[in-house]
Amino acid sequence: MSPRAFIAVGSNVDAERNVTDALELLGRHLRIVAVSSFYLTPALGPAGRPDFLNGVVEIETELKPIELKRQVLLEVEDALGRERDDDRNAPRTIDLDLVLYGDLVSDEAGIALPAPEILERAFVALPLLELDQNLVLPGTISPLRELARGLSSEQMEPAELFNARQRRVDRAGKESA
Repeated sequence: MSPRAFIAVGSNVDAERNVTDALELLGRHLRIVAVSSFYLTPALGPAGRPDFLNGVVEIETELKPIELKRQVLLEVEDALGRERDDDRNAPRTIDLDLVLYGDLVSDEAGIALPAPEILERAFVALPLLELDQNLVLPGTISPLRELARGLSSEQMEPAELFNARQRRVDRAGKESA
């Protein structure tokens, strides 16, 4: 059986198009099990940068975490024109981060699992909870809903139009399959 994995998805450059394209490209390489709602959130870093569109995708894959990162996530980011520089909070066409991979607890090959951002950023934790209310982070004994209690969703605005379009696309795909 393939391990359940979760990928945080974000963009603040032509966000709706880039997130939609990223989901389509991910679906060509991986089995997408579920997609959370997406939220508009203020960009981290200097003021005045465009808001991010953030959500989480649940997948099943046989790829190991480093293979998933190199062969799929980085390839999709490159295909969508992701540029990297010294500013970790720079605007980006797409950001794909593996945040959970089965029960794996690891900090090898530049991939920290579970990703520390889960407990630091509501725009990662709350979409994860939407996909699995009973999720327990590997390496802990507490449900994520308890660990994330202190995170505020105050600056998260549901991207209602984007979410509605995604639901229509999902229904159309399921009906034609």
